[in-house]
Amino acid sequence: MSHRNARLTVHGRRLLVDRVRSGRPVAHVAAEMGISRPTAHKWLRRWHCEGESGLIDRSSRPHRTPHRTTAATEARICRLRQDRKLGPARIGPILGLPTSTVHRVLTRHRLNRLSWLDRPTGTVIRRYERDHPGELIHVDVKKLGRIPDGGGHKVLGRQAGRATRNNVGFDYVHSAVDDHSRLAYSEIHPDEKVATCAGFLTRAAAFFHDQGIPRIERVLTDNAWAYRKGLAWKNALADLGATGKLTRPYRPQTNGKVERFNRTLADEWAYLRPYTSNTERTAALADFLHTYNHHRSHTALGGHPPITRVNNPAGQYT
Repeated sequence: MSHRNARLTVHGRRLLVDRVRSGRPVAHVAAEMGISRPTAHKWLRRWHCEGESGLIDRSSRPHRTPHRTTAATEARICRLRQDRKLGPARIGPILGLPTSTVHRVLTRHRLNRLSWLDRPTGTVIRRYERDHPGELIHVDVKKLGRIPDGGGHKVLGRQAGRATRNNVGFDYVHSAVDDHSRLAYSEIHPDEKVATCAGFLTRAAAFFHDQGIPRIERVLTDNAWAYRKGLAWKNALADLGATGKLTRPYRPQTNGKVERFNRTLADEWAYLRPYTSNTERTAALADFLHTYNHHRSHTALGGHPPITRVNNPAGQYT
């Protein structure tokens, strides 16, 4: 994904190279593409030296950061935070550091919120994630009322929409979220029976495989009958070589990543705008999932989309 302020995408850089190679002046091509001549020459130079790979985005992180806070100082900041529960305004004067520097260090080590820590020990207990993609997949089902043709109360108004609500039934949105990367996959079905859940798991595993997660090790679900007793579900797990895990009864927080995804699903897809039919809402799901996985900034991933966690080593983004 290109930087949000970049004038050219990778496709635009290829167009730049192709137009210059056709014999047109660099200055003319740069002007029509809205970039400066030095920028145009930069991409041409990279293409000449590295070929197609030279047109791909690079990290802007410097090779050296001589004034970065030392590891020993960062360790002292973390120790004061975990042992004495002090904030940046208190730690800064103790160590002779600016408050902003202390806050950045705490954020880097995910200690910036006391609510994430176990108060007696200072151990991070609220934020956790598995070490690599595929180690744990969260699965859940969200129930949504179907939209009658012509729209429901959000289109027609509450009084008129009430008459259209009868006997329209429900959609069951089955979702799977990878614990490490937050990569998500969803399907809409008319029920949450065992065969439906098993088929969804098989297709979800195929999706994750296509995205670069070759194996699923564990699958975490709630205590619905289909997951506890369903033979088809157990067979699907066996075919994948995965282990099924159940949440603690009446404790949905255990499956928190997919529960939070369900909320995003509702806010940014299901109730994003007034749909005039159930078919229209269903058709919009694919675009939402692509945006979520490939373009939407995720706060838990340092503002990067989930796909970057699949394609990059663990811990690169904080």
